[in-house]
Amino acid sequence: MSTLTIAIIVVFILGYALIAMESLTKVNKAAIALLMFVFCWTLYMFDPAPFVQLMHPDFKGAGEQVVSFVNALITEHLGDTATTLFFLMGAMTIVEIVDQNGGFNWVKNVMRSKSKRSLLWKIAFMTFFLSAILDNLTTSIVMIMILRKLVHERKDRIVYASLVIISANSGGAFSPIGDVTTIMLWNAGMITAGGVISEIFLPSLISMLVPALLLQTALKGNIEYDDLANDLTGDREMLEFTGMQRKAIFAVGVGGLCLVPLFHYLTDLPPFAGILLVLGILWTVTELFYRSIHRRRGDNVHFSKRVSNLLSRIDMSTILFFLGILMAVACLEEVGVLKELGGGLNATFSGNHYAVTGIIGVLSSIVDNVPLVAGSMGMYPVAATGDMAVDGIFWQLLAYCAGVGGSMLIVGSAAGVVVMGLEKITFGWYMKHISWIAFTGYIIGIISYWIIRSYIFTTPL
Repeated sequence: MSTLTIAIIVVFILGYALIAMESLTKVNKAAIALLMFVFCWTLYMFDPAPFVQLMHPDFKGAGEQVVSFVNALITEHLGDTATTLFFLMGAMTIVEIVDQNGGFNWVKNVMRSKSKRSLLWKIAFMTFFLSAILDNLTTSIVMIMILRKLVHERKDRIVYASLVIISANSGGAFSPIGDVTTIMLWNAGMITAGGVISEIFLPSLISMLVPALLLQTALKGNIEYDDLANDLTGDREMLEFTGMQRKAIFAVGVGGLCLVPLFHYLTDLPPFAGILLVLGILWTVTELFYRSIHRRRGDNVHFSKRVSNLLSRIDMSTILFFLGILMAVACLEEVGVLKELGGGLNATFSGNHYAVTGIIGVLSSIVDNVPLVAGSMGMYPVAATGDMAVDGIFWQLLAYCAGVGGSMLIVGSAAGVVVMGLEKITFGWYMKHISWIAFTGYIIGIISYWIIRSYIFTTPL
């Protein structure tokens, strides 16, 4: 391992440490993530030729050609990152539009519960199944918006928000369209929809139920109904559209989010294109509604909930944090660290796929699970039979571990990052109170999968 490689790893670890100590340093995590990104790639550019030769052996250029090639690599990684960022921004804007116009009021009324523990279970199951239909990122945004209307005490809400992260990641793991990593494995033909749903559903459910059982001990008593009543009154006062218009906004917004996987399947366009399509349609619909209101009230009326005004509510610090983290991880990928790590794991555990994928799951809470899964797909070709076959133990465990393992740290998944930004949950608080709970559910889920594959589905469906 070269000196530059070690320096890049040190910068990455130091950056993660500073992000973890955000509550102590009082430096915004987005600033640290951006510095990680730039410093890692700056070190890479001191001598990029060995890294290019290692990771891209087909490239035979030298001198300025290497610099041009590396700049093209960075642009390519930035493009991959941008698809996630635009998906995030589009989903956050859609949910904000629906929320600000009262679209989630009926969901809030269905979810409302007198008991704090009863609400916990409603949140857990709705998040779990919704994330299998949508994706864990969009689902987390929707559930946090609902939680803000139901729970006003911050101490309780961050407990619910933590369960949202766990439930969203668990729900996405058993669905071929519920998580980026399962989509990757499904599109590559390494898992099938029927195989992953039938065999990973129960482990995923267990990885949600165990943490929910443990977290409910932190919630006692009932929710204050006075606050809820005030909140409902406030909703009625702030709404600018009629009941029928609000239902139309909800149908276009949430219905459009549900159809994004279908759009991706039919067009082969990346999911962010579907999100932007839904945002464009929803924006147009609301503008037509405002046009009719202007006709009745005059052009001088100002509406604060117009989409152009709501765009300022998007949390750009979360977007920039995501940008920094993903681009720093891309640098680790380009210096060969992730590939070496995967190969070393396989050699260390002598091909024990439960151990290898289990460790990959733990690592996915530290570095992004997308390059980890992508690296694993590149290292291990699909075999005709055995654990590496289609729907084999390795691929299904990889889908489970990479998805569920991200819950162990708040920065380990897209759901965790967005909830961290929306609810201002610190890295340290989550690690102290939630990480061990998520890890417990993760391990018990793996054990349940071993039982299923050993005694129930001895061969894949």
